[in-house]
Amino acid sequence: MTWADLAPLMALLAIVTERNGETLKELPARHRLLEDRAVEVVLVKRRHRAQQWFETVTWEIGPKSRELHTPGGLYLLLLELTGRSREFCGSTAAICFWRNNWAVADRNRSEHFAPFEIDLGRGSKIEMSAWAATRAKPVLADPRPAAKAKATEDAPEKEPPVPLVVTFNKIKTSMDARRTRQLGGHLPSSAKSNTAQVLFANYLKPDEATREWAEEVITEALGDAEQAALDAHAAVAGRGGGPKVITDDSSAQQLEEAGLAPQTARDLSEGNLDTAWTACEDHDHNPETGAPCGDSFLACFHCGNCLVTRDHLPRLLALLEALGGLRQRMSEDDWWKRYGPAWVAVRRDILAKFSSAEVSKAQEQSLPDALLDLVEPPWEQP
Repeated sequence: MTWADLAPLMALLAIVTERNGETLKELPARHRLLEDRAVEVVLVKRRHRAQQWFETVTWEIGPKSRELHTPGGLYLLLLELTGRSREFCGSTAAICFWRNNWAVADRNRSEHFAPFEIDLGRGSKIEMSAWAATRAKPVLADPRPAAKAKATEDAPEKEPPVPLVVTFNKIKTSMDARRTRQLGGHLPSSAKSNTAQVLFANYLKPDEATREWAEEVITEALGDAEQAALDAHAAVAGRGGGPKVITDDSSAQQLEEAGLAPQTARDLSEGNLDTAWTACEDHDHNPETGAPCGDSFLACFHCGNCLVTRDHLPRLLALLEALGGLRQRMSEDDWWKRYGPAWVAVRRDILAKFSSAEVSKAQEQSLPDALLDLVEPPWEQP
């Protein structure tokens, strides 16, 4: 093995072992085989606190045909490739090779040596980017998003491909990001050679691709939560019939002309049927059970007994404003499960039936108390 072989080998080691460059440079030759299935190695990680520089790892060996894909198999292959050089120079390091230079021998310097045993800085000579760019099939970077957009708009114009910059840090970040994605973004499980805090702050947070992936995951989760609320609202409204919205004047005569019974119209116009945010046509007979209603006031928006007039708009707007405040203080998933169906019903089934002028006029009034305490414990608990 020579200097020319070191760049691809170190890149492969970083990918398969998911370790940083400093640790790989100090790989020891000493190891312990565990039933030919795994190899136990003591690694050095200098950035850890005092007395925590050493870490014992167990790497899977795998079948002989897969030694380039398992950390244990690749480690043993490395020892095999560097075995002769290690015998000549007497080093205990895993990485030893032949200088392949007669001028070295002429200067009375050993042809076989361990480059990182004395000086870790020799790693600057491992030009992985140069190796990636000069291969028969060079490793190229993905086009920039701006370049993609420009190529789409001005079809013929394309930027020339750019060689990919390959460094230990970039490889480590890529592997950490891949592992984190495979584990669903759960940082405590994703942390391997660092704490969850270090993994996030130093590797995942600065990585643009990881941020884009996280944003996609959050967007999909919010979309799923919103869709679940929509489905729940549609299912409940389908059973209970949904609210009856009367957009005309809320006088008893207008309400009666809208189809309400005379006594119900009078009680509604006088506010005798009002609940927290709407009115109830028949509290003693729930449309689903036929028994007196004991449901939450949030369930009124999915009930066939629910009545809404123009007079209820200020209270409904106050409720929406309060729900918006709650949305800032609790998780999106919990908010959609708890308040999402009611929010959807107010926005889609009620406010949408009033004109924008009517809604704007109601917003000009001083909004009343949202009365959310009525739907929170202990009020809803027997």
